[in-house]
Amino acid sequence: MMTGKKLIILAVVLALVQIGFLSWIIAGRAAILRDGRQVLLRVEPVDPRDLLRGDYIFLSYDISRIPVKLIANIPAGKLTSDDTPIVVRLKQGTDGYWGATSAWFEQAPAPAASDEADIVGHVSAGWDLSPEATAIAPDYGIQRFYLPEGEGMAIQNDMRVRPFGVRVAIAADGTAQIKALMDGDKTLFEEPLY
Repeated sequence: MMTGKKLIILAVVLALVQIGFLSWIIAGRAAILRDGRQVLLRVEPVDPRDLLRGDYIFLSYDISRIPVKLIANIPAGKLTSDDTPIVVRLKQGTDGYWGATSAWFEQAPAPAASDEADIVGHVSAGWDLSPEATAIAPDYGIQRFYLPEGEGMAIQNDMRVRPFGVRVAIAADGTAQIKALMDGDKTLFEEPLY
C-alpha cells in the first residue's frame, strides 16, 4: 500500500510526464512553422463553422485530388488503394502557387530537388487505381483553418470571387502545417508559433 508521500511523488511525476508530452507536441508543430519549407497552395472553401471551436474554413487544395496517372509506383494489377501514406512532389508554377508533379505510395525514390518539396498525406483504403481511374484524395492534415469568431462566412464568400491561398510550412519528413491564410498577396491571418 502506498503512503501519502509516495502518492504525491507519483502524482508529480505523472504531471511532469504529461506536461513534457504536451510541450513536445507543441514544440514539434512550432519547429515545422519556423523551419519548414514554405509553399503557397491555391484553395477553395468548403464549410465555415465548427460548433465546438468556432469559425473555420474547410479547405480544398489543387493537391487535394491527385491524378492516378501521377502515382509512379502502383503495382501491376493493383486496382484499389490500401490504407497508406502518399508522398506528393510539389513544384512552384509561374503563378507562384505550388502544384503536384508526381507521387508515390509509402516514400519517394529520391529526395526532392532544391526547387521542389515533398508533402506527405494519407490515402484511405478503397480508392480506384485501375487504368480508367481519374484521381484519389489524400488527407494532408491541413484541411481546416480556424478564424476569429464571425470571420468565416465573409472570408468564404470572398474566396468565391477572388483567389486565396494558404502558405504551408513543410518539414523535412513531409509533415505540413498551415502557416498563413492569404488573400492574393495579402496575409489575412498567420498562425502563431505557440
